[in-house]
Amino acid sequence: MAEVPTCTCGQSEENRIIFPCAGQANTGQITNLAAIQLTEEGYGSTACVALLATGSKGIIENSKNADKVVVIDGCSMNCAKKIAESQGIFVDQHLIMTELGITKGPSKSYTDDDIEKAVSACWEGRGKTEEDKPEKSSDEKSGSGCGCGGSCKK
Repeated sequence: MAEVPTCTCGQSEENRIIFPCAGQANTGQITNLAAIQLTEEGYGSTACVALLATGSKGIIENSKNADKVVVIDGCSMNCAKKIAESQGIFVDQHLIMTELGITKGPSKSYTDDDIEKAVSACWEGRGKTEEDKPEKSSDEKSGSGCGCGGSCKK
């Protein structure tokens, strides 16, 4: 299991939203399982890419106000990333399971090691896309960045 850095309030260092593609193939299933594990480890909060695709104002607003948006796609179709971008959401970190060496196949064709490979890649910062990131206004930069609203002392 990946080592989990936390601040004194027990929240992740940054307010991250994680969108797994959760597709039908094994690689899509891995994205969902990895997102759940990342949430349990304090990396961020998993959100529903299908709800995002519907144009839900709440999830779009939450995504735009997050410190980071992480998208985990199963394959090079990049469905989850395309959905996020179609809603005007900048993707800060984008991982693709097939680019991590996982072969796309039937739904249940994955191992715990495949899930750990995805989780570790997130914690390692792989797939970061900092170029051309829009600046957030001072109103959007409130709090300590860990999700506690500034109550912790990092």
